[in-house]
Amino acid sequence: KLCEGILNILEKDTKTSCQVACLEALRILSRDKKVLVPVTTKRNMQILMRLAKLDTVEDPLERVSEFPVIVEALKCLCNIIFNSSVAQKLSLELNLAAMLCNLLQKCKDQQAVGDIKCFDLRLLFLLSLLHTDIRSQLRQELQGVQLLTQALESSLSVRWTEEYKAAEDRDRPPLSLQETDCAIEALKALFNVTLDSWNVHSENESHQFRYMAAILRHCLLTTGPTEDKTEELH
Repeated sequence: KLCEGILNILEKDTKTSCQVACLEALRILSRDKKVLVPVTTKRNMQILMRLAKLDTVEDPLERVSEFPVIVEALKCLCNIIFNSSVAQKLSLELNLAAMLCNLLQKCKDQQAVGDIKCFDLRLLFLLSLLHTDIRSQLRQELQGVQLLTQALESSLSVRWTEEYKAAEDRDRPPLSLQETDCAIEALKALFNVTLDSWNVHSENESHQFRYMAAILRHCLLTTGPTEDKTEELH
């Protein structure tokens, strides 16, 4: 009943601070699988997707004041999809993967969207882990390999000296915690999406995998903010 009450509030046009507080409470509650059973419905998933700006194809991410709401809604969706088989099925029905790819595209070249990007990538990782159908959709329909590779490249701030050769800067400072976390989530999602890619059939695919290999090499030469984070990244 508490979760349902929170979602009823979130369905209304309430203040940003109220939305964030409600989503934080829901995120904590959504760790309990028993709590999720009565509230994992199509309507409630759509409420969270709307708050995460997943239902707006054209609108850019411009209102910085809304970013905390987007991040918390994505965190809630991560917990709910991880803990609920019903939510996993609904994510297919609602075409969640395509919406996440669209949001990730909006994050490209945007400032102050690191947390949005990170939890978007985490949700794509979870979906691609739990659904082989979504792996295929990401690889074949949604240009997922290209999009995830670009997200990884952006997180690592790769600079190119040749087509498939990244610049090596040994004096470069370590990645920030946020950059490292984004890179890790992109790598995890890329692993799932490319897991079945044993045969490269086209010239474009060949280019994409050579490009990815150069970024992965650069990743191995990159350090994170701590020794543990560097080990996790590698």
